[in-house]
Amino acid sequence: MRNQLSKLVLIGAAVILSVYFLWPTYQDYTFRQKLASLSPEDSVAYVEQNQDAILEARLKRMKLGLDLQGGMRVVLEVDVLKLLEDLAKNKDENFLAILNTLRTEASGTEIDIIPAFAAEFQNRGIRMSRYYLNIRDDDATVTTYLEDESRKAIDRAVEIVRNRVDQYGLTEPTIQKQGGRRIIVELPGVKDEAEVRRLLQGTAKLEFLMLRDPDITYKVMESIDRYLSGKGEKDTTGTPSSPQQQPRDALTELLGGTETTQDTTEEAQFRRDHPFFTYVLPDQRGSGDGYVAEKNRERVRSLLERPEIRRLMPNDFEFRWSAKTFEDRSTGTRYYTLFAVRPQPVLTGGVIVNARASVDPQDNRPVVNMEMNAEGSREWSRLTGANVGKRVAVSLDNAIFSAPVIQEKISGGQSRITGMDSPEEARLLEIVLKAGALPAPVAIIEQRSVGPSLGEDSIRSGLSATLIAFGLTVLFMVVYYRTAGFVADLALFFNLLFILGVMAGFQATLTLPGIAGIILTIGMAVDANVLIYERMREELAGGKTIKAVVDAGYSKALSAIVDSNITTFLTGLILYQFGTGPVQGFALTLMIGIVASMFSAIVITRVVFDLMTERGMIPSIG
Repeated sequence: MRNQLSKLVLIGAAVILSVYFLWPTYQDYTFRQKLASLSPEDSVAYVEQNQDAILEARLKRMKLGLDLQGGMRVVLEVDVLKLLEDLAKNKDENFLAILNTLRTEASGTEIDIIPAFAAEFQNRGIRMSRYYLNIRDDDATVTTYLEDESRKAIDRAVEIVRNRVDQYGLTEPTIQKQGGRRIIVELPGVKDEAEVRRLLQGTAKLEFLMLRDPDITYKVMESIDRYLSGKGEKDTTGTPSSPQQQPRDALTELLGGTETTQDTTEEAQFRRDHPFFTYVLPDQRGSGDGYVAEKNRERVRSLLERPEIRRLMPNDFEFRWSAKTFEDRSTGTRYYTLFAVRPQPVLTGGVIVNARASVDPQDNRPVVNMEMNAEGSREWSRLTGANVGKRVAVSLDNAIFSAPVIQEKISGGQSRITGMDSPEEARLLEIVLKAGALPAPVAIIEQRSVGPSLGEDSIRSGLSATLIAFGLTVLFMVVYYRTAGFVADLALFFNLLFILGVMAGFQATLTLPGIAGIILTIGMAVDANVLIYERMREELAGGKTIKAVVDAGYSKALSAIVDSNITTFLTGLILYQFGTGPVQGFALTLMIGIVASMFSAIVITRVVFDLMTERGMIPSIG
């Protein structure tokens, strides 16, 4: 038993982790079943009372693909040819002829635009520098420049789509680039197709907004807090008004039905006295910003949109959310920043000519250099001169990406934005600044919808297929290998548990092809046991003891097991790297299944056999 202790601890840890990662999926399933059994009125009350638990389970559950959950799959294509046309100078008949020829070739096919574009110039004996960069630049330099601009255009389009989808409120969207100019967007649970089309194809709205003075912001926050606590609101000058009846519906919505006068703890008392500041944490540095935990964002957003809360704010006052979250490393909690801005933009993205992320040579900090046109330069000079020391927010589609402090009056349209924590953040801001007016139009070239009923049918069919495959495999192993077959079946059960646990732990998405990969893994999982058992039969026929038979079976079959599984794993890795969509789903579960099956077949079954032989039990191998 002592010899097996380390292996038993390892197996126990793997089982506990798998159950831990799968527990939110089980919770989400029970919540859904409970809500389905309640009336509409009771379900609303149930959601209010269990909002935190429901949201946490939904965020941590195993993700289901579009084919299992229902929703929309949209393929977007960035018009790179339009980008090339806009970047060109001195466009003449030769240039337009090349562009039209390439547009005909690219219609309906996935070709690499920039190399084909360069090849067309070469075939016609025309230098590309005639239309791009400097006349002395060679074709290779121009091609590199165009490829870089094309990649940036795709990145901008992806960032805009991701920002809009995030604001749409979906919890499990999938957004990825495909090839050189296409973007795949999968939106589980979406029903309104027309709204999604408008969302994805609309022009990006880039704005520069002035932030409100921190004193005004905190007075507004205090007014909301007093109103919710029933202590009487304050107007924006800080003058308290007479107390009024506590707004029970707004307060209940914010607190999720958790408020109770019977709870006398200090935390509960603070929640009753300061309900708004329970969920919106003011910046202690006095910037005027508030911080809202990721799980509470929808709750606070819904509260701030209520008419009675809006009446507590000045007319030129609005709260806007940060586009990204940040992590409090001491608690591991992710927070959104809540900015208070003047909703009327002082500048729009149309004045941005160029933006480029770089590094400050003096202190090696990431910066973004921004260039404006003549009209924007004049307005920016006036604006920065009048607001030195104040903050201006960069907003894309109503989400704040950055809020730097104006250090000095900026003339000439050349500005530098500092304060980024990393080069990646600077690169993101560069993309956002360039995204005000899309340099390359985005078109929907394919759209598919999957109904929720079809997804439920797929889940039922997939589960049925998995259970049938599992049952037949179990039956075969028991009939053919007797006691040893039971051991292999036990390992097979743990194998399935580990596969699902790993997928849930790494937030992998389970798709219908992924279920096919699990079914294939079930058959492959016992393949290792078959190799071991057949070798054990040969050794047993030679008259060896059971312990010697077990040792020889595992040691001599190990090389064949490792070789076959490594080659299969490499195949799955190639499929995952170069495949898309369903192919990736199949490859992912296949790779996870291979690792889990080797662990189950080699470690778990060996521990069981060793424990049996130590106790004098003689396992039957058929």
